[in-house]
Amino acid sequence: MALTEVVSGFGPSFHPDISYDCGIETSIQIPRLRPRILRTTALPTLDLECTVRNNLCLVLYMTLVMLGQGTICCIGQEAESPEAGGDPPAQRSDSSAELAAIRAGSEAFVEAFNTRDAKAVAALWTEGGEYSDESGRSFVGRDAIEAGYAQFFAEGPKVTMRVMIDSLRMLSDGAAIEDGRAVIDPPPAGAPAISKYTVVHVKVDGKWLMASVRDSRIETPSAFRNVADLEWLIGTWIAEEHGATITSVCNWLANKSFVERRYTSAHADGTETSGVQLIGWNPMDGHVQSWDFSPDGGHAVGLWSPREGGWIAEMRGVTGDGAETTSVNTLTRLDDNAYVWQSVQRTMGGIELDDTGEVVLKRQ
Repeated sequence: MALTEVVSGFGPSFHPDISYDCGIETSIQIPRLRPRILRTTALPTLDLECTVRNNLCLVLYMTLVMLGQGTICCIGQEAESPEAGGDPPAQRSDSSAELAAIRAGSEAFVEAFNTRDAKAVAALWTEGGEYSDESGRSFVGRDAIEAGYAQFFAEGPKVTMRVMIDSLRMLSDGAAIEDGRAVIDPPPAGAPAISKYTVVHVKVDGKWLMASVRDSRIETPSAFRNVADLEWLIGTWIAEEHGATITSVCNWLANKSFVERRYTSAHADGTETSGVQLIGWNPMDGHVQSWDFSPDGGHAVGLWSPREGGWIAEMRGVTGDGAETTSVNTLTRLDDNAYVWQSVQRTMGGIELDDTGEVVLKRQ
C-alpha cells in the first residue's frame, strides 16, 4: 500500500491547502478534504497546525508498527508451514525408499546380465511382462523373455553392460517409470549409436518388478562409414612364430571413428618391442590413414588402400634416433578369426632390409 493511501485512508481533519511537515525529509501533500470546525469550551485555543502535525505523525507511527507486526507474523507462519507445493516429510521419505528399491532392481538386472544368467534376468519381470528390443522384436511373458536372453547369451559375443538412469519418478504408490541409457562393451557391430530404454515398474506383493521394457537405438555422428571395413579387426589377436609371440589388441576410439591397435612382440631372447597404431579417415586427402608411435620416440604415417581380401599400407616414418624408414605392409583376411600380416620393401636410413615372413594372427 502506498504512503498517500495509508494517510488518506484514516480520514483525519486537515486543512485543504496546507502541506505538513512530520519530521521526515519529504513533506506530504494532504488530499483536499472538507474541513471540520473544532469547538472547545473551557479549554484554551489550540494551534491547528501543531495539532494536525501531531495527529499525522501519530498515524504514521501506528501504521509502521502495524505493518511491522504483520511482516513478522507472516514470516513466522511461512517458517512453520511445509514447503510450498511439496509433499509432507513422511511422504517424501516413503517415495525416496520406493525409488531406492527400484534402483536396486536395476542394479540387479545389470549384475544378472553381466553374469549371463537368463533366469535371473527374467525373474525381474512380472509374470506377464513385455520386452521390445532395438530391432522391434517383442517377448511377452517371463518364460519368453528368459528364452530370448538365453539365446543371446549362447550365440552372441561376450559383452558387459552398464546403465545410466536419466529419469526415475513415481506415477502412483504402485507404479513408476524409468528412462535411461545402456552401454554395451565392446559395442555391437555397425554404426555407433546410443541405446535408450524406458521401463515401467509395478509393485507386486511388495516387490518392484518390470512390467514393460522398450529399447530404442539412436545413431550418433561418426566417421564410422569410412572405416567400417576395418570392424572385423576389433578384438585380441595372437601369433606365435619361431619362438616369438605377437599380441595385437584392437579397439574402437572416438565413437567408432578410429581403430586403436596396441601391439607387443615378445622375442625368443626375452626382449620385447611394442607400439601403438591409430587407423582412421583422413578427410583432407580422402583416404584411410594410420599413425604409428614407438616407445623410442619414432613414428610413421601410412596411406591405406583396400585390395581384394584385405588392405595394403604404404608406410613412411622415422626412428627415435632420426633414421628414415619406409615399408609396404599387407594385411590379408583369411576368415573372421584369422588374418595374415607381412612387411615388404623395407628400408631404414636408406639401407634396404629383408622382407618379413608371413605372420598368421588368430582371434582369441
